[in-house]
Amino acid sequence: MKKYIAEFVGTLVLVLLGCGTAMLVGCDAVLGGGYILTAFAFGLVIVAMAYSIGNISGCHINPAVSLGVFISGGMKAKEMFCYWISQCLGALAGTGLLALIFEPAGLKDMTGGYGTNGLGGVKNCVGTGLLVECLLTFVFVLAILGVTSKKGNHGSFAGLVIGFTLVLVHILGIGLTGTSVNPARSLGPAIVNAFINDTKALEVVWVFWVGPLTGAAVAALLYKYLESDDKKKEA
Repeated sequence: MKKYIAEFVGTLVLVLLGCGTAMLVGCDAVLGGGYILTAFAFGLVIVAMAYSIGNISGCHINPAVSLGVFISGGMKAKEMFCYWISQCLGALAGTGLLALIFEPAGLKDMTGGYGTNGLGGVKNCVGTGLLVECLLTFVFVLAILGVTSKKGNHGSFAGLVIGFTLVLVHILGIGLTGTSVNPARSLGPAIVNAFINDTKALEVVWVFWVGPLTGAAVAALLYKYLESDDKKKEA
């Protein structure tokens, strides 16, 4: 149970600080400042949470990461689904807190929808959106599996590497899809946005599940193959 609580809290903080920063500063690629701040906000949250709850739950705070760990043999299916539930509830709670902060205070949401992911940057092309999210998640999860493997022995630097990898994928992805690479992070804002603003945010949220989960699965399968090949050579 402690693992699931940790995942709930970690995902809540990710959405609260990551999406909250995006809401305050905006994600205009032309102006650049808010774009970079948002990328670093998401990355730095991962760094903070990795050193806070990493020793409790592994600090997945992302269903795509949990899928990658499952495929790699690091957890059982039942545990993975419990992680997913905790992560989605955490994302929903984090977005709810943002609504409690922004709505009563009359603060302007520069994203127009609680940091909800969308396909505007790719001209509403679903195929391109899926490809972008698949590729970005592939890079992110591959880095996580590599830096957390026992053979890698990166020790205390793992959190930093993972956090800055998330910054990296955000720098490319924000202007395209808003950068999800995290189905729970997309679901929470989409639900609250649909409820408060009566938008059609939930209509495309499936893209931000299918893309990241596909990218994570490919990364895990590739890493598992490469790692097993190295073990055979050593034998």
